[in-house]
Amino acid sequence: MTAPAPVQLTDVEIVVPVFNEQDDLGPSIRRLHAYLHEDFPFTASITIADNASTDGTWAGALALAATLPGVRAVHLDAKGRGRALHQVWAASTARVVAYMDVDLSTDLAALLPLVAPLLSGHSDVAIGSRLTHSSRVVRGTKREFISRSYNLILRAALQARFSDAQCGFKAMRVEAARALLPYVRDTAWFFDTELLVLAEHSGLRIAEVPVDWVDDPDSRVDIVSTAIADLRGVARMGRALARGELPLRELRQQLGRAPIELPGVPGVPASLARQAIRFAGIGALSTVAYLMLFVLSRDALGAQVANFAALLVTAVANTAANRRFTFGVRGRGATRHQAQGLVVFALGLAVTSGALFVLTTVSAHPGRGLELTVLIAANLVATLLRFVLLRGWVFSGRASTPAEEKS
Repeated sequence: MTAPAPVQLTDVEIVVPVFNEQDDLGPSIRRLHAYLHEDFPFTASITIADNASTDGTWAGALALAATLPGVRAVHLDAKGRGRALHQVWAASTARVVAYMDVDLSTDLAALLPLVAPLLSGHSDVAIGSRLTHSSRVVRGTKREFISRSYNLILRAALQARFSDAQCGFKAMRVEAARALLPYVRDTAWFFDTELLVLAEHSGLRIAEVPVDWVDDPDSRVDIVSTAIADLRGVARMGRALARGELPLRELRQQLGRAPIELPGVPGVPASLARQAIRFAGIGALSTVAYLMLFVLSRDALGAQVANFAALLVTAVANTAANRRFTFGVRGRGATRHQAQGLVVFALGLAVTSGALFVLTTVSAHPGRGLELTVLIAANLVATLLRFVLLRGWVFSGRASTPAEEKS
C-alpha cells in the first residue's frame, strides 16, 4: 500500500522506517522536510516506511504525505527495518538511497557529507560513524560497550574495516543497492551489517562520516534478543564467506571494482584463509563469553581469580569448537587435544594475568572500563598465539578444513 509517490526523479530518497511511532513521527518528518527544503542543496524525497504499526502511525504517515510535497508513505504487513529498506530501496528511482532513524538521533548537518561522496561518484556506500575520534556522542556506558564490542567482533570474525555497523544513518548509490540487495537475507537489525560486509567484500568503497549523535532514552530495542540475532548473523556470514557461497567475483565485475585479496597476506593458501575465518569467528564468540563471565564473577572472586575461571571455561569450549569446525578433526584424540589446549590456555593466562598485573601496578584502582579494555587487548594477543599453536602443534596433523572434507 502506497500513498502518494513523488512525481519527479530526485538525487536522494531518504527512507524513515517506523513502527508504532505516532507521537514522534510528525515532528521528526516536518523537521527533516524543512531541513531538506531550506539547507540541502540537492533534490530529495522522504519515504515513511511503516512496519506493520498497530497504533496511529500509518494514519499519521498518510496525513504527512498528503500535506508535505515530496513525502510519501509505504505500508508493510510485517515488521523489520531490513524488510522495509529492502523493499523501498530496490524500487527507488533516485540516484542515491539513504535511511535514518525516526528519532533523528544523528544531527542532520551530517546528511550532506553522507551523500556527497556518492553523488560525486567517489564512493559507493556511506555510513555515519559514532566511533571515530571526531564524533560527538551522548549515550550510556552499557550501549557504548556493547557497540564497541560488536564492531570488534565484526573486525575479528568477518574482516570488517568499517568502524560502526549499527548507526542508523546510511546511504548507497542505487545501482550498488540493487546489485547487493538480492543477496541480503536478514530483514531486521542485522540487515545493516550484512549489507556492509557484502559491500566491502565486493570491493565497494565505503565512506565514513563522523556524526553528532544523542541516544534516544525511549528506544524500545530489545538489546539481548538483538545481540543474539546479530551473533547468529555473524556466524552465518562467516560460514558463507568461508564456503564461497556469495558471488563476490561476479559482483566485483558487475560493479567495476578490482578483486580484493584473501584474508591475510598475498600468497596465503586458501585453506589457511578459511581456517583463519573460522577461528576468528569462534574466537570472537569466546571473547564475548569470557568478558561476560569475567564481569559476572569479578566482584565475588576478584580480578585474577575471575580472569582464571572465565578463561578456563571458555578455553575448553574454544578448543572443542576449533577441533570440530576450524580444523575438521573428529573421532579419537579429544582428550589429548584438550590437554594440549590447556597448555595453550596457560600461555594465554600468562598474557592476560600479566596485563592485569601491569595495570594494577601502574594504577592501584583502575576503572572497570580501563580494566576491560586492557583485557580485550591482551586477549587479542593471546588469540593470535592460540591460533599459531593450535594450527602448528595441537592439530598439526590436520591440514584441511571441514569444507574440504566434503569435497
